[in-house]
Amino acid sequence: MKRLLMTAAAACALAGCATTPSASTAPTPATPAAPAGPAAPAAPTAAEANAFIADTEKQLAEMSEYASRVSWVRNTYITFDTMWLESDVNAKYTEMGVKLAKEAARFNDVEVDPVVRRKLNLLKLGLVAPAPDKPGAADELAQITTRMDSTYATGKFQYQGKTLTLNDAEDILASSRDPNTTKAVYEGWRTISPVMKPDYARMVEITNQGSRDLGYKDTGALWRSGYDMDADAFAAETDRLWAQVEPFYRNLHCYVRARLNEKYGDKVQPRTGPIRADLLGNMWSQQWGNIYDVVAPKQGGKSAYSLDNLLVKAKYDPVKMVKTGEGFYTSLGLAPLPQTFWERSQITRPRDREVVCHASAWNLDNKDDVRIKMCTKVNAEDFATIHHELGHNFYQRAYKDQPFLFKNGANDGFHEAIGDFIGLSATTPEYLVQIGLLDKAPGTSEDIPFLLKTALDKIAFLPFGLMVDRWRWGVFDGEITPDNYNPAWNAMMLKYQGLVPPGPRPADAFDPGAKYHVPGNVPYTRYFLSHIYQFQFHRAACQQAGWTGPLHRCSIYGNKEVGARFNAMMEMGQSRPWQDAMAAFTGEHGNDASAVADYFAPLNVWLTEQNKNEKCGW
Repeated sequence: MKRLLMTAAAACALAGCATTPSASTAPTPATPAAPAGPAAPAAPTAAEANAFIADTEKQLAEMSEYASRVSWVRNTYITFDTMWLESDVNAKYTEMGVKLAKEAARFNDVEVDPVVRRKLNLLKLGLVAPAPDKPGAADELAQITTRMDSTYATGKFQYQGKTLTLNDAEDILASSRDPNTTKAVYEGWRTISPVMKPDYARMVEITNQGSRDLGYKDTGALWRSGYDMDADAFAAETDRLWAQVEPFYRNLHCYVRARLNEKYGDKVQPRTGPIRADLLGNMWSQQWGNIYDVVAPKQGGKSAYSLDNLLVKAKYDPVKMVKTGEGFYTSLGLAPLPQTFWERSQITRPRDREVVCHASAWNLDNKDDVRIKMCTKVNAEDFATIHHELGHNFYQRAYKDQPFLFKNGANDGFHEAIGDFIGLSATTPEYLVQIGLLDKAPGTSEDIPFLLKTALDKIAFLPFGLMVDRWRWGVFDGEITPDNYNPAWNAMMLKYQGLVPPGPRPADAFDPGAKYHVPGNVPYTRYFLSHIYQFQFHRAACQQAGWTGPLHRCSIYGNKEVGARFNAMMEMGQSRPWQDAMAAFTGEHGNDASAVADYFAPLNVWLTEQNKNEKCGW
């Protein structure tokens, strides 16, 4: 890293200067002095801190854009060479980040402006996977992370003579009601991950050392420190939020288990105990909406419409789906996406090359070059995903004028919650009427089916959103060793989700690696938080809009007053503690899962009635 401020002596030393006596002055013999020891380095100053931050933000902005463009190419065109390029730039970026973070630590005891102090802290916390500051460490880490990410992205397995991708496998799990098929596909996808286990264990070693070099106990502690509160206090806060919503999850689990038992019988799914994970319609059992046909209310459970069918009937294609998502945001008064978004995004899966299909949103130049990367299908799931991903893009653009180190969400949970908050309006029948997909919203008789469908995705997700990082925190702090990776993962599935795999797992299984965010090294608690925040945002927005009906019927589509307040929060970026951003939009300074209870209150009453003769729990 280039230092901006140097003393004259230091500058001279670097330049190889020599001093000579003045021509008008004869040399004078001097009494020999005792040899002087090395001078103590000057204490860092506030002025140096200011200059350091200014230079750092310039360096990071330039490197960030370059790294993003390289990564975009690798994600949308996976070859040996693009993997090499991404690994190389990631190593350089990591090395730069580690050096800058260590330099920031020099100013820990310097009294600086609060804005500069926040930037110094964020600089240290911005490293998800820090490498030790020693030759070769960043390069090794970059090679490992790129290799794992590409192994996941290109993962395939054989089933009944066919080669299946993850997309293929997900389609089968969503639609098949044959437990032999779902078991085979569930287990088949997990054959792609055992090869990652040595790399993952090595990555943990490297990043833990890098985190300790920055002053954190381990990488998990580093991750937990990024929420404007003490790391242990943050862990306790997530426990508190889970305690608020766990009773509702257990109520849903009890109901779903009973219906699965009725469908498959005791030999496949017993009436008591945990649920067999492959029966829930999702590769990781994190969302259960795909099995609504199995668990729908016995009377009045059939919806008056299918969004899948409505989209097909209205001749939607992937681009039209994205245009519709954009239309929600512009209806709130936000500016349309730039033309470059449409020219540069990957909206559908290319036929001629390997790509990463996992949906994501990008801002490549930290200004206006926003894009999404998806392999979009015309269905209800991707309709919701589009609204979610565009939330990232509109958030990125809202804070584009912030200094570089503040160009981020108030915390990572905010970034995930923005699009999901919009999605709570975008999945209502009222919104579908507003955009002409539905002629008339169904009556109150469909409230329970609608809420049940929503809960199968939103509430079912909560324990999974918590357990992924709970597992990783245990890995990072050494409580979970490589030999115990898989047993510990399954133990947490049972503890938090009340689920078990469909059969015994092989000795070499590495099931965590079959979830993108683990080999991709993406912290996951953000998704748990987003499932709390989005309901807080929704309740506040509906109150601002003057809505007096049930929360699940509220759509803020077209409300520019709500949009202005919403955008003002987004424009703050990470310039203030997240509690301030929350207050700016909702008037509340903390997390409050009571909004989840408010939204689903009618369903919880109904589930309690359905479960009155069941032995709930596992």
